[in-house]
Amino acid sequence: MFRTAPLLILAFVLLASVCAQAQSQAVYAVDPANSKVEIHVAKDGFFKAFGHDHLVAATKFSGEVRADSAKLEDSSVSFIVDAGALRVMDPGESEKDRKEVQATMLGEHVLDVAHHPKIEFVSKKVKVSSAADGKHDLQVTGMLKLHGAEKPFVLPAHVQISDAGKLTCDLEIELLQSDFGITPYKAAGGAVRVKDKLKLVFHIVAQKTSS
Repeated sequence: MFRTAPLLILAFVLLASVCAQAQSQAVYAVDPANSKVEIHVAKDGFFKAFGHDHLVAATKFSGEVRADSAKLEDSSVSFIVDAGALRVMDPGESEKDRKEVQATMLGEHVLDVAHHPKIEFVSKKVKVSSAADGKHDLQVTGMLKLHGAEKPFVLPAHVQISDAGKLTCDLEIELLQSDFGITPYKAAGGAVRVKDKLKLVFHIVAQKTSS
């Protein structure tokens, strides 16, 4: 009986520590109606003058941020995009052209959403670069899952947390399609194609929940 006492004490201390951390964390749910996720796809190739850049918007996504106000390094984030709900916007192009580009983008030769319906990011580590007056520059390291491939990725995020229970996050990242097994689209034997490198722009608004 006396031999088990130290184990019980250790278990109690660990449980108390976990409970204290949970209490210091606020949970924020991503608000898609007030958030924006855009993908910028640039043209390339010898005859790129005959192609055009593409603007793609994510129309269905969700996520959660657990922000520890006492120690931001203990915060975490998860984010999921419905790949099948990506929409080609392409201002100035005809509806017919937008639909054709979108069908190609979602099809088996690019995103192949029938087999890879979700794009997911789950954080593993948060590093604070600077913090002042509720504004924080963070380096969020995690795993990005896209097109069936999972790679480590670092998100440089500018985060602001208000006393009213709103969290906003702005960031821009670049990634190579080929890193995730995607072959950049090309036509006319490659004379017209899109660049391997994509730019993703996020403006995320999340509201504090009761949990």
